[in-house]
Amino acid sequence: MNELEQLPIPLLLWYRDNARVLPWRQDPTPYHVWLSEIMLQQTRVAAVLDYYQRFLEAAPTVAHLAALPEDQLMKLWQGLGYYSRARNLQKAAVYITQNLGGIFPNTYEAIRALPGVGDYTAGAVSSIAFGLPRPAVDGNVLRVCARIRADRSDITLPATKKEVTAVLSELIPLDAPGDFNQAMMELGATVCLPNGAPLCTQCPAAPFCRARREDLTAALPVKSPKKPRRVENRRVYLLFHADKVALRKRPSKGLLAGLWEYPNEPEDVDSPMDCWGFPDIPLESAGTGRHIFSHIEWHMTALAGQLPSDALPDGWVWADRSALRDVYAVPNAFQSFSQAVFDRLGHF
Repeated sequence: MNELEQLPIPLLLWYRDNARVLPWRQDPTPYHVWLSEIMLQQTRVAAVLDYYQRFLEAAPTVAHLAALPEDQLMKLWQGLGYYSRARNLQKAAVYITQNLGGIFPNTYEAIRALPGVGDYTAGAVSSIAFGLPRPAVDGNVLRVCARIRADRSDITLPATKKEVTAVLSELIPLDAPGDFNQAMMELGATVCLPNGAPLCTQCPAAPFCRARREDLTAALPVKSPKKPRRVENRRVYLLFHADKVALRKRPSKGLLAGLWEYPNEPEDVDSPMDCWGFPDIPLESAGTGRHIFSHIEWHMTALAGQLPSDALPDGWVWADRSALRDVYAVPNAFQSFSQAVFDRLGHF
């Protein structure tokens, strides 16, 4: 018997006693499981909890999600990042509402075909919500499997994920596939940790984990290094008039698509104020900021000034304190400048 074949029973017993109490686990309807899994991509559980509750208050059903105005959808997602997740959620909700009578699909293949759903999410939803024996293999699961087997395969390679998925497909318990998948995720998130030493003394796999036995936990899993991010130097303009700040909407495609931002341009762009049709006004320094995206790093310098009139280019709006709070989704990339804006508009 190989190491992973020994895992299901001790893992499920451990999960029964150690699973965190989470709202989507308390009420694992397909919609709730799907929403939580999309929110949890690239995001910690603690950060998702409040968002999940607020989102369900605004969109308690798939039909409500399909009907959400875009600005409200983006505002609900503000701060979670990776905003394409929210757009794909709504695209999928519209498809379910218009083509499936509002009924969430109940097969792995149909779930996998929804916008924004990959192999992992399809496996998670189909197993947790419908009891289908499909594994859900994410970074946590790949790390757990690599350590238990002392497997030196690069977990960033699709071939490794495919092989692990095939192995888990053979041993996932038919009577508890959802609990098994959640237990694997839980083990990776809380015990077999990605950063720092794993908590091996708390692990149900400790008696048969090869990495522990061979003192390889620090060396596993193997991951190829990421490509260095491209650095962009940008200048951000905080432009005010009559207790309002100017926002412009980003293009509908690309980075931060469709979100509202404080106008900004690459540092080497000449005279953006002239290009926007604004008069020459005094601008003062308003701080610096840095934001890291998956493949780009923004280094930002802000300038602030008062415009003499309320005329704005097309696609721009004036936002007062309440509009910033309740209406317009300004991404976290500009969080460094919130204080400078609040100092001029007053705190929320």
